[in-house]
Amino acid sequence: MNKFEALGLSEAIVKAVNEMGFETPSEVQEKAIPILLNEDTDIVALAQTGTGKTAAFGFPLIEKIDSKSRITQGLILSPTRELCLQITNEFKNYSKFIPGLHTVAIYGGASITDQAKQIKRGAQVIVATPGRMQDMINRKMVDISQISYCILDEADEMLNMGFYEDINAILSHTPKEKNTWLFSATMPKEVSTIAKRFMRNPVEITVGHKNTGSKNVSHEYYVVNSRDRYAALKRLSDANPDIFSVIFCRTKRDTQKVAENLIEDGYNAAALHGDLSQNQRDLVMKSFRNRQIQMLVATDVAARGIDVDDITHVINYQLPDEIETYTHRSGRTGRAGKSGVSMVIVSKSEVRKIKSVERIIKQNFEKKDIPSGEEICQVQLFHLANDISKAEINHEIDSYLPSINEVLEDFSKEELIKKFFSVEFSRFHNYYKKSKDLNTSNERESSFGNDSGSTRYFINVGEKDGFDWMTLKDFLKDILEIGSDSLSRVDVKESFSFFNTNAEHQERVLSVFEDFKMEGRKVNVEISKDSGRNRGGKRRRDNNGGGFKGKRRSDGFKPRSKSRFESSDDRNSGGGRRDKRKRSDRK
Repeated sequence: MNKFEALGLSEAIVKAVNEMGFETPSEVQEKAIPILLNEDTDIVALAQTGTGKTAAFGFPLIEKIDSKSRITQGLILSPTRELCLQITNEFKNYSKFIPGLHTVAIYGGASITDQAKQIKRGAQVIVATPGRMQDMINRKMVDISQISYCILDEADEMLNMGFYEDINAILSHTPKEKNTWLFSATMPKEVSTIAKRFMRNPVEITVGHKNTGSKNVSHEYYVVNSRDRYAALKRLSDANPDIFSVIFCRTKRDTQKVAENLIEDGYNAAALHGDLSQNQRDLVMKSFRNRQIQMLVATDVAARGIDVDDITHVINYQLPDEIETYTHRSGRTGRAGKSGVSMVIVSKSEVRKIKSVERIIKQNFEKKDIPSGEEICQVQLFHLANDISKAEINHEIDSYLPSINEVLEDFSKEELIKKFFSVEFSRFHNYYKKSKDLNTSNERESSFGNDSGSTRYFINVGEKDGFDWMTLKDFLKDILEIGSDSLSRVDVKESFSFFNTNAEHQERVLSVFEDFKMEGRKVNVEISKDSGRNRGGKRRRDNNGGGFKGKRRSDGFKPRSKSRFESSDDRNSGGGRRDKRKRSDRK
């Protein structure tokens, strides 16, 4: 008996499974499918990304759907359009031998009218992103009042993206007696809250431990100066010639910039982020799956749709703001029973975050050094030799051999080998012969828990720009996305000001203001030697007697309004802030 058939699946689904090449159920499938097939229950299933969760809820849902009825019976909510399309395609493959069963994808970036027409023709299963689903409900284009099953896929990611209110509103249009199946890679408090609110005595299934990373993934971190982050990325790539990787950045801007730099430097790379059209995203993913792209630079949000089993490395160019997001990132590699490597490039000030990630994923990181130029040359030469030894001979070359032999007849075998390999060796040797050591000395213990330091900054805005110390503090808090407790000693002058942040935010401050503009004028932020206080501890007044109270502009300008400021940084994209780079590193 087929192993999937032993779980209780019908002949039609087993036939589809066999055709897709599935042989052995994953652990989450073995645990979830029998329960969902045999019981009408709510369920919370926690399993690492890439463990087969879609089939775990997909097979039982298809079994329970009445394909003869045109009523929508199942609703699947997923965080991104990529994942929405991926689930829809998988459902169509699962149900290809079940006549009359239709699955429709609902997502932004496509015609809402066309999607409504597909549903009207009959869609027993709808796979939707929360935003577009809520929009269609408000327009009365979809009816989910009779569904029997609601699946929240990648629930933690949906909540991280701020879809709680949408999910709440959507579920209010569904019957209370439905079954809710929640599938997630991690179990933060928000997921636990939604489970308690919308589910009734759910069965809980956990593959491994809560929030843990895959055992097939090894975790490494590399400590470099912030200005050397990109150089470190290139060396890690060169030191792994067969790399097939996803590189994670926090923002769309950084994603695009890193990808463009890699392409300019001769790497097969591309960017994947929210500013691409659906057609562009499809072309990028097609090229990546076909290995025409070796390094895919992506935001966390865009990467939710990546379903490729052969990814060798995940490189965290920047750590995510939410530690749980690291679990999703590292889950892109080490899939389908294969091993993978998750690398993290950090500066000294970020090393403490590694300890936090270790606690969440319950796995240790190994500190490693960025390879030297000599090491890279060695790796590349042996890789070339290995490729040559495995190469199949193309006998069409035979007709050219006499002429080739005539050109090379004066050289010995050893000389020919040296000349051949010198072509590849010289390329890397010339590039790296004057390269410096990128590794920065770092004792891990000294970086944890030492946050008592403070950094003082100069900023070229002041009272003439409508700020006083309170409005400037509020503005900085909003722009830097840090708490009020992290900002102190805000001292506003006529045309400039000073402020302090905790030392850990230094790189963030300088990075955010790298090319920030206010009303077309560049806002300049530098580390200041000015203490900002006199010995009495009071705020110092400027030389013309002006106090630290700011004056309002006559045009009613309110500094807290972000709409007056221009910044090329998109802080709402990809789940994070920009790369952290010291000002001195940008020279």
